[in-house]
Amino acid sequence: MKRILIIAPNWIGDAVMSQPLLAHLKAKHPQAQIDVLASKWVAPIYRACIEVHHVIETSLEHRKLQWQLRKELAKQIQTTRYDACFVLPNSLKSALIPWLANIPFRIGYRGEMRFGLINFSLNNPSKVDRPPMAQHYFALAALLENATELANFDAPNPVLQVPIAAKQSVIHKLINIGIDQQHIYVLCPGAEYGPSKRWPTEHFAKLAKDLIANDLSNHIILLGSKGDHVLAQSVSTQAEDHPNLHNWCGETSLDEAIALISISKALVSNDSGLMHIGAALKVSQIAIFGSSDPHHTPPLSDQAKVLWLNLPCSPCHKRECPLGHLQCLKEILPEDVFNTIQSLHSFPAIRK
Repeated sequence: MKRILIIAPNWIGDAVMSQPLLAHLKAKHPQAQIDVLASKWVAPIYRACIEVHHVIETSLEHRKLQWQLRKELAKQIQTTRYDACFVLPNSLKSALIPWLANIPFRIGYRGEMRFGLINFSLNNPSKVDRPPMAQHYFALAALLENATELANFDAPNPVLQVPIAAKQSVIHKLINIGIDQQHIYVLCPGAEYGPSKRWPTEHFAKLAKDLIANDLSNHIILLGSKGDHVLAQSVSTQAEDHPNLHNWCGETSLDEAIALISISKALVSNDSGLMHIGAALKVSQIAIFGSSDPHHTPPLSDQAKVLWLNLPCSPCHKRECPLGHLQCLKEILPEDVFNTIQSLHSFPAIRK
């Protein structure tokens, strides 16, 4: 194989979970050029993958056909003469570009009436039996290598490398506002899926105040997308707008967010894409789970601690708490998180 194309998934966490597949392909085909076709939303993840030669950044949008754009991309891609393409999303439209580009090996899972568009495929596991996403993507390599045992082989944990330019940009921003990069905690209050995955803002605010009170040189940066800005502002307001608390939601690129997480003393997040980034960067982190299942989407890192109450009603996988009480998250107290951070570092615990 000389050239391999990856059609990237649409979500940040899933993109991170695809890195072990890329690493395996590069190890088996060290001379191969591995390129990734990705939306602007997830492209930064692949810029942090050392296996990737080139990221083809597109304006493709989730749940939209954009037929003309797909034809134009296929025409562009055809000139590169890829030998194989891994189509990681399950949709029909995601399989159109490699088919239109006449890539001979088109590899993916069966799904959404794409027979013929995908010509080397695996059965899609049921939602009940679905393995962790890293394993799910990793198993596709078996189709290129005719090695069925790969489907049962444990995928390695994802690993990301911080782009140098992004790290320099973040350090410059910190210096400009007088923050010592050795004393940063990153808190991520958002979760795209919905409120049932979001630890309460008042808990984030109390944790921020406790971290600052423990050491006045500590600075807390709230990180997330533009959509998380209002949520983070609520955290800031409840923390009495402490000068050591900074709302950067929507004010960094994803490349910069990766760099910022990489230099943090610890990351505290919900089950989200930023959680998976933290795990792939091997930073100290606390991952808070409510309605989702940490057995299926855990942070894959020995530096991560998962807090999950495993109540009888969870995981419910609902966007909003169907019982209306959100106990699975409310009962994980700020002191619990602070003391878990204490187990990663060396400062006194808060007594309940």
